[in-house]
Amino acid sequence: MALDRKSTNSDQKIRTTLPDWSSLVPVLPAAGRRTPSLYRELRRLIEAGDIPPGSKLPPTRDLAHRLKTSRGSVVAAFETLIAEGFAVARTGAGTFVADRVPTLKPSAPIERESSAPKMPLPGTLGVAMADARTLKQFRTLLGRHLARPGPEHFYYGDPRGGDALRQAVAAYLRQARGVRCEARSIIITTGTQQGIDLVIRSALSSGDRVIIEDPCYPSARAAFSGNGLVLSGLAVDGEGADIALAAPGARAIYVTPSHQFPLGVTMSMRRRLALIDWARETGGWIIEDDYDSEFRFAGPPLAAMQGMDDSGRVIYLGTFSKVLFPGLRLGYAVIPDPLLETVVALRSRSDRSPPTLAEAALTDLLREGHFAAHLRRARRQAQAARDALVAGLSATGALSVGVPDQGLHLVAGLPAGLADTEAVEIAARAGLGARALSTMAVTNPPRQGLVIGFSGFAPETLDAAAARFAAAISAI
Repeated sequence: MALDRKSTNSDQKIRTTLPDWSSLVPVLPAAGRRTPSLYRELRRLIEAGDIPPGSKLPPTRDLAHRLKTSRGSVVAAFETLIAEGFAVARTGAGTFVADRVPTLKPSAPIERESSAPKMPLPGTLGVAMADARTLKQFRTLLGRHLARPGPEHFYYGDPRGGDALRQAVAAYLRQARGVRCEARSIIITTGTQQGIDLVIRSALSSGDRVIIEDPCYPSARAAFSGNGLVLSGLAVDGEGADIALAAPGARAIYVTPSHQFPLGVTMSMRRRLALIDWARETGGWIIEDDYDSEFRFAGPPLAAMQGMDDSGRVIYLGTFSKVLFPGLRLGYAVIPDPLLETVVALRSRSDRSPPTLAEAALTDLLREGHFAAHLRRARRQAQAARDALVAGLSATGALSVGVPDQGLHLVAGLPAGLADTEAVEIAARAGLGARALSTMAVTNPPRQGLVIGFSGFAPETLDAAAARFAAAISAI
């Protein structure tokens, strides 16, 4: 068996004409295992078709030079390939890949997502405003706690969250939302969704009936149905949901009374009181999701329903995702005493404890007045964005648009005969993000409309995108 042994001049000539196989071979071990490693890599390239059948392998001296290994290691690897039928040696010509070799079926190409984040279209729901002053302040507060970290950052803490943050949240909720609470009843969560999940697992069982507003917040609907609960939709009108129309035998009702999602109405006082009476008489639970009540543009925020309840049947959920930013991943739940121990145990098992550094910075933000100042700026920004979106949508008169007096989204009515799912696609082509109202139905016939957000986008951007969409609708 003769392997290629060309002169130096011949090697130099081949070096300029053959592909550089060494670029396909990964770094070889430092010593001892180079021959088997090189053999495996060359066999892999042959089986994958990267070195096609009949191709001439480079001279052993040349490949050894390129791989910075001994020529003896390359010769030994070639000999193994020849012995196993992957290569053939031709006297005076060199070493070639065999004409017929087993090949591996190429796998489907892996589509790699771009490392750049995909920016949401203007109008997309759930986008928070980036307030430069608040971000700078938050960075300063984080730096403060990183410079002199307390011991609480170096062990697993209270699953309810740190006492300092729970005290600050309780004070804020009592003052701003009229919630009846102390720090002991507050659980710091990673957001409303975790709060809903904890409540479901602590207060309800698979097969229980739950009433939910119809239309509703889709993620809440998914949480309830995903846990084996039976859902009954409760239609929403101008006064909110009416418990008198609810299906009997429910164990809980999920509501957004301060600003119904998605329709945006506020539950009237008489319906709130009727709902509290229902919970007292039936022993059912009211899950109050107060997701964006801070954003009221005419007058102070409305008091939470939880503060009207004297029977301890209301579970109150809130979040900092809308008012600050979702990346913070901090929310809160005010849990009635009968459920508190179970919820704390579930919180501990599922997520151990909240992030203490973020907690510490948020505590200072609340206690030192930065949060209140942020709220004033955020309301002004949201109102300007709302007005711009309304102006753009109203440009042609083809859409029915109301001006919401609170919240971070609106509902736009469509021309007769145009399905909202089709309108979503038209909006996307115009550069406007929107959700179809019909997809938020529960058990009642779906309503038609578009749910469009105005938080997190510059007013001029919203105006332009909305005007393009309105023009496209007018042209239909």
